[in-house]
Amino acid sequence: MNDIHDVAVIGAGSAGLQAAQTLGRMHQRTLVLGTDRYRNDPTGHMHNFLGHDGAPPAELRTAARKDAEAYDDVELRDAEVVRISGGLGDFVLELAGEEPVRARRVLLASGVRDTLPDVPGVAEEFGDLVAHCPFCHGHEFAGTRVGILGSAPHVAAMASMVGPIAREVVVLAHGGELDDATTASLARLGVPVVAGAVTAVHREGEGLLVDVAGSEPVALGGLFVKTDWALAAPHAGQLGLELSETGAVVVDAFGRTSVPGVYAAGDMAQGPGLPMPMASVLVAAAGGLVAAAACVQDAALARIA
Repeated sequence: MNDIHDVAVIGAGSAGLQAAQTLGRMHQRTLVLGTDRYRNDPTGHMHNFLGHDGAPPAELRTAARKDAEAYDDVELRDAEVVRISGGLGDFVLELAGEEPVRARRVLLASGVRDTLPDVPGVAEEFGDLVAHCPFCHGHEFAGTRVGILGSAPHVAAMASMVGPIAREVVVLAHGGELDDATTASLARLGVPVVAGAVTAVHREGEGLLVDVAGSEPVALGGLFVKTDWALAAPHAGQLGLELSETGAVVVDAFGRTSVPGVYAAGDMAQGPGLPMPMASVLVAAAGGLVAAAACVQDAALARIA
């Protein structure tokens, strides 16, 4: 317990691994603590990432780990952090089944966890024919009939975004009531609404067949759903970090949280002016770089203060 790292990075996804590489290049003694659970595990291919379009997420992580481990000051350890205490200059990280470790600063990149709509078949197809982000998966549904599950106001904006990609868009209201503004917007777009509850989603050929109570099954090339998400780890609460209305960790433009010495990056972090975190592998990696740079800068300024 007497040994202390300059920075402990919690999470070994794109944000955490990019942060590790940045810190390693600046000769900061860095410990990366991560598990084998990642938000994009369900998908076989990631998209909209410069130079890696269509690559499996695990392939990117493997390459990123190799890059980070090439720096002498970076140590990657497969371990789960169960609790973080202390403050700037001496944080204590308790690990599952291992001795605690210490760090002067902490960079959280542990991500979020999705909860899918409770519809049979959605979980099985999520990440492929069922998706939640048109920027990540919309092009793959091009030229097909695309469904949007739900009745909340977001379905109109989603239908408008997906319209140029799809041959046809249909909203599956899943038994919910659309408000007047959403109904009017969908009517202007020429998007039909299927009112009944969706009872099951299953693969048929290269697409989906959606069973709807009181209606004929709806054939689709792909389906967009809205997930509920929450922070994947309890550390924000343990450290007393400020959270946004969406439940994300509030950060400034450099990834600094409301607690000195604690930084956050990736899907769990919400920057200034954003209504929610920008859930993207590329944005997460960029956030990891910026937060790591802030760690280095803050430490340097503290030494000359």
